[in-house]
Amino acid sequence: MDQGLLAAIGHNLTAPMPLFFALGILATLIRSDLKVPEALYIGLTLYLLAAIGLRGGAEIREVGITTIWLPLLGCLMLGILIPIGSYFILRNLGKFSIHDAAAIAGHYGSVSAVTFAVATQFLASLHIPAEGYMSAFLAVLEPTGVVMGILLARLALRAQAQAVVQSRGYAWLKPVFHESITGKGSMILLGALLIGYISGSEGIVVTQPFFGDLFKGVLCLFMLEMGLVAGQRLAEVRKVGAFLVGFGIVVPIIDGLLGVMTGGLMGLSVGGATMLGVMAASSSYIAAPAAMRISIPEANPSFYLTASLGITFPFNIALGIPLYFWLARTFFGS
Repeated sequence: MDQGLLAAIGHNLTAPMPLFFALGILATLIRSDLKVPEALYIGLTLYLLAAIGLRGGAEIREVGITTIWLPLLGCLMLGILIPIGSYFILRNLGKFSIHDAAAIAGHYGSVSAVTFAVATQFLASLHIPAEGYMSAFLAVLEPTGVVMGILLARLALRAQAQAVVQSRGYAWLKPVFHESITGKGSMILLGALLIGYISGSEGIVVTQPFFGDLFKGVLCLFMLEMGLVAGQRLAEVRKVGAFLVGFGIVVPIIDGLLGVMTGGLMGLSVGGATMLGVMAASSSYIAAPAAMRISIPEANPSFYLTASLGITFPFNIALGIPLYFWLARTFFGS
């Protein structure tokens, strides 16, 4: 194996964030009573999304929206194509039902803000710069994947029972878009992006003591909670079957490569291409589950939650992030 990739993996695995994640898994395995209160977990989630959005909005204002329209377009295409590809793999190879395939595909078309945050710190520790407006891509991918997953389910059901579904028209589109955009994750991220854009660099300076200096520590606590939750899902990995386990590892690698190539070809730096690869490879476990539970209640939560949080998230945290960085550096490094 390439020594550069091994070095990147080693560096990643010894960083505080993955180690806090491992601590959470260990605590679960040894049946510790360590817990993160739900209210604190929600607060940590809102904090991370707000911090990411503020800095991204300020950076967009700095470089100008006309500068990033092409990468944004590429990002939007990824958000559309990834769930479509995932859906057909799950339906045709995995033989999942329409509901389950669409729900899982929606999770993989969406994005994990925490994986994004960990990747940001990974690049910072290596002193690899990335475009500061990457959180704008995060805001595009999060609702796009969710909407596409639900849309795929509706279209497939229409093909199965055209007369029944056709009578309902397109009224279902409005609540789907509303849920995707107004959910707390999307709302705080989009709102913080707008606030960051309006306030600019002065706003970043004012909020630096809270949203800047404390970011890494808050991320460590969030990773601890993610480790606790992932540890509880380990037993379910055996129940979801070998296909879904393979899907949760192989598909993110393919999606990550697509993201890296898209970013590089759109003119992003090595760091930016890495971040787009990370986003393309990640799977939502905050916004998507809430939306799917409402919009596709027939889908089995054990499938999409275990795949996203029990398989793909740990893989990306441990190995995926350095892999996507290595791919970006190999193809687009100078």
